[in-house]
Amino acid sequence: MRPTTPPETTLGDLRAGGHVQRTVKAEIRHNLLARMRSGEPRFPGIVGFDDTVLPHLERALLAGHDLVLLGERGQGKTRLIRTLVGLLDEWTPVVAGCEINDHPYAPVCVRCLRLADERGDDLPVAWRHRDDRFGEKLATPDTAVGDLIGDVDPIKVAEGRTLGDPETVHYGLVPRTNRGIFAINELPDLAERIQVALLNVLEERDVQIRGYALRLPLDVLLVASANPEDYTNRGRIITPLKDRFGAEIRTHYPLALDTELDLIRQEAEFADLGGVPAEVPGHLIEVVGRFTRLVRESSAVDARSGVSARFALAGAETVAAGAVRRAALAGEERAVARVCDLPAIVPSLLGKVEFEVSEEGREQEVLEHLLRRAVAETFRRTLGAADLDGLRARFEAGASVESGELVGAGELLRRVGPVPGLARMMERLGLSGDSPGQAAAAIEFALEGMFLTRQLSKDVGDSPDGTATYRT
Repeated sequence: MRPTTPPETTLGDLRAGGHVQRTVKAEIRHNLLARMRSGEPRFPGIVGFDDTVLPHLERALLAGHDLVLLGERGQGKTRLIRTLVGLLDEWTPVVAGCEINDHPYAPVCVRCLRLADERGDDLPVAWRHRDDRFGEKLATPDTAVGDLIGDVDPIKVAEGRTLGDPETVHYGLVPRTNRGIFAINELPDLAERIQVALLNVLEERDVQIRGYALRLPLDVLLVASANPEDYTNRGRIITPLKDRFGAEIRTHYPLALDTELDLIRQEAEFADLGGVPAEVPGHLIEVVGRFTRLVRESSAVDARSGVSARFALAGAETVAAGAVRRAALAGEERAVARVCDLPAIVPSLLGKVEFEVSEEGREQEVLEHLLRRAVAETFRRTLGAADLDGLRARFEAGASVESGELVGAGELLRRVGPVPGLARMMERLGLSGDSPGQAAAAIEFALEGMFLTRQLSKDVGDSPDGTATYRT
């Protein structure tokens, strides 16, 4: 809930209250420096950019530069742009009813100039929250100059006004975000003739609408995002427009596994699916994170396209959904994800990856191989040095265990029987041991790891539910 708006309702009240007018870039600079001095988070929710992207962004904002964020898909460019709103003042005064948010001290549109002359200190003032001072447009090929800058409003003309009257103009998105932040996503996809319309916005800080003698000194921070592939091939940012941006900042995927895992934990939505509390143990989140990084680094994948962070998030959410499905079918109250939920992420994520032409027809095989590698690497890190003799002894005695995505936790534990050292195994995996689901998750992960490290064999059935039998 937003706090109460400030009390001033007229220009005279505003002056009596001592309000000081600042430009958007001055607001951002002032509030950014205040957060730096106080140690507050400057860009909440942004993970993995602290030592790379954010220092460049902070320098650009302190310098008052319009900027382009350049990076592959799913690197958090839009998320980062939206956090900039938090650096604006919480409330700012505008002339009440103004379409382009004129400041009461310095109105610029024809309507507000006329009102200021007529009303003087009684000029009505409204307050705009910073959340309302952000505009955003996805650059699509059908975007017109009228969408961004403005055009003649035929309804106003039909009301009897002449075409030369500036008040017949219908303002576009950029003027309507005056005294705020305007973002253009995927700027290279904007037709070059439309990009030309932004030249004056960035340099002269005004707009030109058809043949009107209209000059609006806009106060706006313009931020754009672009994909490097689009930047050089499918589309491009015209040279004069690139020259007018003060800074170009490169983003990147998480550089370390821990950062990848932090991002998954922060962004994936699986805490409560359909009223069923879903739990994805840490070792499975690590598998998804390692899998994402292996796909990103694979020579079979087109590196120019990239592998979005949404790949990892969708994978984790699919794993959680598998656990919820099993809990519902098995009548369990608590859904805990297990290794048997991992194979389902391959077909669901296949469309998120662009493969090299040479890998045509092998796409699913490539992802399945990389997923097995991710499970094996996680097993070696967590249980590689663990004492699994208690579990191994059961198989050496000739036992076998059948598992699958529809085998409930209680049923799996019954099939395996008592396992010496299970508590220590769960401790290594960071599981508390307070539910059968967690115990089953630990045992099944150990079984799969032992299979991948050639300590057990595994027979996979033909049934679609992924039934598998582990034996020596």
